[in-house]
Amino acid sequence: MPGRVLQWAGVALFVCAVAGMVRYFTRVDLGTADQAASVLGAFVGVAGLALAIHGTFAARRTGPSPPATEETVQAAKRTLGLLVAEQWRREATIRSLGDPRPIPVSWRLAGDAGLMDHPHLVGPEPLTFTASSGRIPELAESFRALSRRRLIVTGGPGSGKTTLAVQLLLELLDSATPDEPVPVLVTLNGWDTTAHPRLHDWLAVRLARDYPALTAPAFGPDVAKVLVGQGHVLPFLDGLDELPEQRRVAVIGALNGSLSDRDGLVLTSRTDELAAAVRQAGDVLTAAAVIAPRPLTPAMAVRYLRTCLPPRPRHDWEPVFAALTGGTAPALTEAASTALGLWLIRTVYVVPAADPAPLVGPPAEDTVRLRAHLLDRLIPAAIGSRPPTHDPAEHFRPRRPWAADRTRDHLVYLARLLTADDTRDLAWWHLARHTGIGRFRTGFLIGSMTAMAAWLVIGFVGRFVYGAVFGMGWLTHNVREWLLSDALFGLVFGLVFAFKIKDWSREAPGFTRFPLSGGVRLPGRPRRGFAARFFRGAAAGFAAGAIAGPVYGSASVPAYVFVSGPRAWLLFGLVLGLVFGLVSGLVYGLVSGIAGRLEAPATAGTAGTPLSSLRGDRALNLVRLVALGLVFGLLFGLAYALLPDAIPRQALGHPLGDTHRFVFGLVSTLGIALMFGSLFALAVGEHHAWVAYLIATHRLARRRLLPRGLMSFLDDAHRLGLLRTVGPIWQFRHAELQDHLASAPGDGEGDRRRFPAAFPAPGSVPFRRP
Repeated sequence: MPGRVLQWAGVALFVCAVAGMVRYFTRVDLGTADQAASVLGAFVGVAGLALAIHGTFAARRTGPSPPATEETVQAAKRTLGLLVAEQWRREATIRSLGDPRPIPVSWRLAGDAGLMDHPHLVGPEPLTFTASSGRIPELAESFRALSRRRLIVTGGPGSGKTTLAVQLLLELLDSATPDEPVPVLVTLNGWDTTAHPRLHDWLAVRLARDYPALTAPAFGPDVAKVLVGQGHVLPFLDGLDELPEQRRVAVIGALNGSLSDRDGLVLTSRTDELAAAVRQAGDVLTAAAVIAPRPLTPAMAVRYLRTCLPPRPRHDWEPVFAALTGGTAPALTEAASTALGLWLIRTVYVVPAADPAPLVGPPAEDTVRLRAHLLDRLIPAAIGSRPPTHDPAEHFRPRRPWAADRTRDHLVYLARLLTADDTRDLAWWHLARHTGIGRFRTGFLIGSMTAMAAWLVIGFVGRFVYGAVFGMGWLTHNVREWLLSDALFGLVFGLVFAFKIKDWSREAPGFTRFPLSGGVRLPGRPRRGFAARFFRGAAAGFAAGAIAGPVYGSASVPAYVFVSGPRAWLLFGLVLGLVFGLVSGLVYGLVSGIAGRLEAPATAGTAGTPLSSLRGDRALNLVRLVALGLVFGLLFGLAYALLPDAIPRQALGHPLGDTHRFVFGLVSTLGIALMFGSLFALAVGEHHAWVAYLIATHRLARRRLLPRGLMSFLDDAHRLGLLRTVGPIWQFRHAELQDHLASAPGDGEGDRRRFPAAFPAPGSVPFRRP
C-alpha cells in the first residue's frame, strides 16, 4: 500500500509540474528565453532520468502475484463449463448432429494390437469397449470406466471421429459431477512442442485464447494455468493426423512425457497416420483405449435416409434404396458406408428435395467421381436450400444472399491459402500475413500518407475557419511552412509505422473491459496498476517528444530567422520541443494507464468465437482511439490556446486577442485530437489485429479474391454448414472439402494471377508460420 500511494503521489506531482511548466513558458518573454530554457532543461533532465529509472525497475519491484484461491478456481471452472457447453451445443445445432437423429456409426476396440497399450493398463479385464453414435450415454459410462480415462478415436476420412468427440464432450458435460474435469475440445494444429514441451503449458495458452473470460481480473492471474495444472480440464485433442509427420511423432512423445496418472484425454486421428506416428515414436500412448468405426451397412444407410426424408418425398428414392440393398451401385454403397458420405447425400439431395437420379446414374460409376460430384454440388445445394433471413433464432440460415459461383471462388481461395500453409485453421487475424502488410515499405506508406492527409485536412479546416473569422485568405498565410510541417509529419509517422506495422501481422486479437464489445464488465483489478503503466508510458512519451518537438518547432516557424534571428529561432524551437516532450510524456503516460485498464476481457457469458474476437479487438482499438483523441485534444488544445502569447505576432501575421485565441484553441483542439489521436492509436498498444484485418480484406476485395465483408461471409458459410468453428478459429466442415476445393482445376496462368498467394513461384515460400 505505501508503494502504491507513492506511485500515485508521483503521478499527481508530475501532472502538476507539467501544467505549471506549460503555463509558465507560455507567458515567458522571448528576451529571457535562454534562461527559461536552461531551467526547463534541468527540470526535464531530472524528470526524464527519474522516469527512465522507474520504468526500468518498476517491473522488478512488482512482487509475485498471489495464488488463486480455491473459491476463485471453482468459479473459473464453473464459468469454463458453461462456456464450453454453450459453444458446442450451438455448434452441434448448426452441424445438425442430432437432426433428426445421429448417423448410426458403431465403434469398437481397434483390431491393430500395435496401436494400444497393454489391456490391463487401459481398463478392467477382460477389456471390452463398444460405442455407438446413437447411444452416447453408454459411451460416456464406458469412458469413465477406463483406468485413466484416455481414449483415442481412429478411423478413415469422414468416419465421424470429430462428431463422436463432440457428442461425448456434451454428454460428459450434461452428466458431470462436481469433482470431474471440464472437457475442452481444441485442435492440435497449433501445438508446437518445441515452444511448449508440456501439454499443460500449451493447453493453458489455448484456454486463455479460446475462452478470454478466463483472463478477466475477477479470476486473478493465470487461472487457466491453475485449472490445467490442478486437473480441472479434460483435453479433447482433435486432428493428430492433420499435423506434419515429424510433429505427430513429437506430439506422441510430448503427451507421454506430460501426462500424470490422473490426467485423461481424448485424441482423434486417422488410423494410418496414428500407426505411422506410433511406429516412429517407438511407443503407444500410455493407458489409452483405441477405438475404430465399423462400416455402415447398406441397410443402416437406407434406414437413416428414410428417417431424414419426409413421409411422402417429392422424388422417387426407391431406385437409390434398391441399388444400395442390392449392391448394384458399388460406388454409392462405398460412399454411404461412412458418416461423411451419408451427410453429403443428405445435404445435396435430401434437404433441398432434389432428384436423386444422379446417385444411380453416370456420376455413381466410380467412387472418386461420385465423391467429387457430391462435393461439387454441396455449395449450391446448401445455398439453395437455406434462403437468407434476419431472424436471430434461425441458426441454419445465412443473413445475406450469396451467389453459388462467387461463394465457391472465395472458398477455393481460402482452401488454397490453408493448404499452402499446411494447416486446417483459418484465423482471421492471420490474413494480414498473406497480403504483405508487415513489409517496411507498406508501413511507411500507410503511416506517411495517413499523417499527411490528416495534417492537410486539419490545415484546410483551420485556415478556412481562421480566414472566415479574421477576414484573411485561408491559403495565403504561411503556405510554405504549412506544407513543410506536413511533409515532416508524414516522414516521422511513416518511419514509426514502418517499424511498428511489422508487429501487426503477428498480433493476436485483444479485448476490452469497455462494454463496446457487448459483454459484461467483470470486477477486479488488472495485474499491473495504473500508476506503473503511467510512468512507463511517460518515460516513452518524453523520449519521443523530446526528439520530435525541437525538430518540429525549428522547422515549422522559419519566420523567426527573418524576424528575431537564428539564436531566437533555435531557442524557441528548444523551448517548444521541451514543452512538447513533457506534454507528450504526460499524454502517453495517461493513455498507457488507460489502455492497461481497457485491455481486459469484458465477455463473461459467451465463449470465444471468430466474431466475438473480432468485435473485442475492434472495441479495444476504437476505445483506444477515443481515449487518445480526448486526452490529446484536451491537453494539446489547451497548450495551443495559451501558446500564442509566446509566439511573436509577426510570425502569425495577425495580433491575437481573446476571440482569436479562442478560435485558434478550438481549431487546434479538434485538429490535434483528430490527428494525434488516430495516429498514436495505431502506433501504440499491443493489439491491432482488427486494423490489419481491415487493410488485408480491403486489398483482397479490391482484387476480387474475397468479399469486403469477409466475416459476414464466413459466418454465413458457417450457418450453411460449409465451415465450422473451434474457438476463434474457422475450419472447413470436413478436411476432404478443403482438399477438394484446394485441388479444383484452374486455367493455369490465369488462375495463378487470380490466386497469387495460393500459387507461389517455384522454390518460394508462400507464408511464414508465426
